[in-house]
Amino acid sequence: MSSLDDLRKTIATLRAPGGCLWDREQTHQSICDCLIEECSELLEALDSGDYPHMCEELGDVLIQVLFHSQIAEEKGEFSVEEVAREANAKLVRRHPHVFGSAQVDDEDALFVQWEAIKAEEKKNGPEQKGLFKALPPRLPATLFACSVYKQLSKHDVLLPDALVDERAIRELSQNLDAVTAGKLLFELTSACRIAKIDPESALRRHAERVVDTAEHLINGSV
Repeated sequence: MSSLDDLRKTIATLRAPGGCLWDREQTHQSICDCLIEECSELLEALDSGDYPHMCEELGDVLIQVLFHSQIAEEKGEFSVEEVAREANAKLVRRHPHVFGSAQVDDEDALFVQWEAIKAEEKKNGPEQKGLFKALPPRLPATLFACSVYKQLSKHDVLLPDALVDERAIRELSQNLDAVTAGKLLFELTSACRIAKIDPESALRRHAERVVDTAEHLINGSV
């Protein structure tokens, strides 16, 4: 039996009659915060480059995946085998240049192929409306803002400079590296604290205004 099988068996035992009282009473919803916390701790380990810590935190995230899969299996919804099968099928499906006969010459062609495959997949999924329909609703503000800008760029949506100043963005991006970006972000968030502004809420509110304006423009409402 592999270590992965051992871990699956341990989680199933914890959830079974005679197992741990706390583990047995948990639901998908009750352990949502655990998933967020474990992912945050993994990100910290990734940033630090501490491989032993990274190994531990990856294990904690894996526990969350297996725990949710165990709950679903008990309800007759799906098993971790189905989770893995779907994940593997998705990777193979989205890389026809590796697992099939497709040819891509550069990263631009790879991006076009990737987007085309995802668009085809969405045809078989639930109907989603709006340019920003696929963005996870609970992304941290910085990731949410980056995802919004990615959508704007992908679809060539131009907004008023008061909302998105493209020239300022391009100028700021010139010669920008991770160290400088981190310093600028730290200084800006520190200035927000002095001004008694919550930077997370401020960025999210602005990104949501961008989303609303872009959707209205696309739909021809303004």
